[in-house]
Amino acid sequence: MSNFASFKSLSRALFLGFRRDRGALFFTILFPLLFLVIFGGVFGKQSTGKVEVVEIGAVPVLDQAVAHDASGDLRKTVKLSRNDDRAAALKKVGKGDADAAVEQSGGKIVVHYSGADQVKSGVVQAVVQQVANSANLAATGRPPTYTVDGQRVEDKSIKGINFFTPSLLGWALASAGMFGASQTLVLWRTKGLLRRLRLAPVPIPTVFGARVVVSLGIALFQLAVFLLVAQLPFFGLKLQNAWWMSIPLVICGVLTFLSLGMLVGAWAKTQETAQTVTQLIVLPMAFLGGSFFPLDYAPKWMQVLSYVFPLRYLNEGMLNVMARGLGPTSALPQMAILLGIAVVAGGIAARLFRWDAT
Repeated sequence: MSNFASFKSLSRALFLGFRRDRGALFFTILFPLLFLVIFGGVFGKQSTGKVEVVEIGAVPVLDQAVAHDASGDLRKTVKLSRNDDRAAALKKVGKGDADAAVEQSGGKIVVHYSGADQVKSGVVQAVVQQVANSANLAATGRPPTYTVDGQRVEDKSIKGINFFTPSLLGWALASAGMFGASQTLVLWRTKGLLRRLRLAPVPIPTVFGARVVVSLGIALFQLAVFLLVAQLPFFGLKLQNAWWMSIPLVICGVLTFLSLGMLVGAWAKTQETAQTVTQLIVLPMAFLGGSFFPLDYAPKWMQVLSYVFPLRYLNEGMLNVMARGLGPTSALPQMAILLGIAVVAGGIAARLFRWDAT
């Protein structure tokens, strides 16, 4: 039998084995999809960046800007309320019940904001600066000497479903890749299957190649299912032009997590050890990699620590091309990092690899 025929037969056998395993089907496909349905249903329509601003007394500049906001962009960005009690307004900002408080005295506008959320404080300051610039222009008929161009903070336009679709998919791929590879390798070793494969006429690279191809096929099927469900009218996902770059990102991510799973499987002597170690990696990685909440809202130390985990790069890359509207090249740095991790982890796994359980 030729190597290609052996590859096809092994791939088919591995896929049929996966399809018959109801537990694997549930935890690989249905369980992550259930999370998407729950999170997408609850938070899918919510915008992650609309800022709440309290006016301390009268703030004519903001009131006039809202009154003349024909396009509605300002109202989509800022939710205004009014409180004549200055101390109470500042207390709301300090407690996190409002993102900023604005007061005006003649030509001076003061923005009070909390440093706990740099994204939203940046939005408030940019918006107020832009409103002030527009007011200067209207009052003098001439543009001010120095101007500030307020840019939309990317997080403002990302709704819940746009965030949860790539992030929960990333978590699903990481879990399936690492658990599948680590458990399979240890099981094959303890059952003596590796020893038999070593003596079989089928080359070992063909065996592992078939396992990788099946994993990639399942991952791409997961991607298709997630996108189809998320684009239902109830959830309302709207893909950006470069969304197709999520396909090579998924491939790079799967290769990375398979390599990490192989590393755990090569080191662990029992299935229990492999499962425990994989769990200790996957769970923190899911939280610190930005699968369940945007890292922009995390403490600074958590944001820095997240760079250690490869899931951050997969989530970030898919979020950039699926939801943020960035171009195809925006995903290249994340893909390069993922492939680099895959090569390093695969090399270490090869060094630790053992044919027998002893």
